[in-house]
Amino acid sequence: MSSTRGAGSADSAPAAEGSVRAGGRTVRIHRPGKVLFPASSGGADLTKADLVENYRSVARYMLPELRDRPLMLERHPDGVESPRFMQKNIPGNYPDWARRAETAKKGGTVTHPVCDDTATLVHLADQASITFHRWLSREDRPDFPDRLVFDLDPADDDFEPVRDAALLLGELLDELSLPATLMTTGSKGLHVIVRLDRAAGFDEVRGFATDVARVLAARAPDRLTTEQRTDARGGRLYLDVQRNAYAQTAVAPFSVRPREGAPVATPISWDQLKDPEVTARRWTVTNVLEQARTRPWSGVPARGRALGPARRRLDALSP
Repeated sequence: MSSTRGAGSADSAPAAEGSVRAGGRTVRIHRPGKVLFPASSGGADLTKADLVENYRSVARYMLPELRDRPLMLERHPDGVESPRFMQKNIPGNYPDWARRAETAKKGGTVTHPVCDDTATLVHLADQASITFHRWLSREDRPDFPDRLVFDLDPADDDFEPVRDAALLLGELLDELSLPATLMTTGSKGLHVIVRLDRAAGFDEVRGFATDVARVLAARAPDRLTTEQRTDARGGRLYLDVQRNAYAQTAVAPFSVRPREGAPVATPISWDQLKDPEVTARRWTVTNVLEQARTRPWSGVPARGRALGPARRRLDALSP
C-alpha cells in the first residue's frame, strides 16, 4: 500500500501491503488493490488502499465529527459502479475493540457502528464503506440532537442558487443569533449546520427548522421552496429539514461520495462560500486534506446554543 497523503503523524508511516498501522493497532486490509473508483477524465483508478489512506489522513479532522454517534454506512463492495447497500447494523467481522451503539427502533433495536478512533475508521474503509452517514444526536441521549441541519437541495447541478440560498439563510440565522457552519455535500448542494445544546428533542428541533425554512422561503418565494413534492417546486431550490428526526442521518464531514472523481463532503468557511470556484464537488480525495488543515469551522463556538431565545426571535419575525 502507498503511504498516507500528508497525515503528518506517527500513524502516517508506510504500512506493509495488506495491513495498516492505526492508533496503536494493526488493521488488516483485504484486497487493497481492488478498484473502487474507476479512472475518469484522464485520472487514475482509486483503489481500496487509496480510500483507506484518504480516511487515515483526514482522521484527526473527521473523528471529532463522528465520535459517539451511531452511523449508517454506505457500502460499495464491488466499486461505485456496482450496487450499493446501506448498513445500519454493525457489519460482519466487526472487531471486538470497536465501539457500537444499540438504539431503539419500532419492534426492536439496531446495533450501529460508532467510530471513535482511526483504527475503526480504517476498518470500516476496508469494508468498502465509501460514505459515512451520522446521526444528529449522540448515543448517550439519542432523542436530543446536538446538530440541526438545513439541506439546500438544488433542482439541478447549478451551484449558484445554492450559494445564494446559503447566504440568505446565514443572514436569517444571524438575526436569530445562531452561529452556523457550512459543508459542501460532495453531491449537489450544501448543508448549513447549527450546533445545539441537547436540551430540545427532535420534534421541537424539527418544528423550529421547519419554521425557519418557511420564513426564508417567504423572503424569496421565486427562488426557494419548502415543498416536498419535486413536481411542485417549479425549479426552485428546496429547503430540506427532513433529516432533523430520530434515526435520520446526514452525510458526515469528510465523507467520500460515490461519484466520479471521488468528491468529498467538505467543511468550508462563510468567506469561502463567496468564492465562485467553490461548488458542491470542489474537493476530492486528492485535495481535501489541504482544506481540512485550514480548520474552516474553528471560529464557530464549540458549545451548542439553546433554541428558546432563537424561537422567540423567530416568532417576532414571522408575519
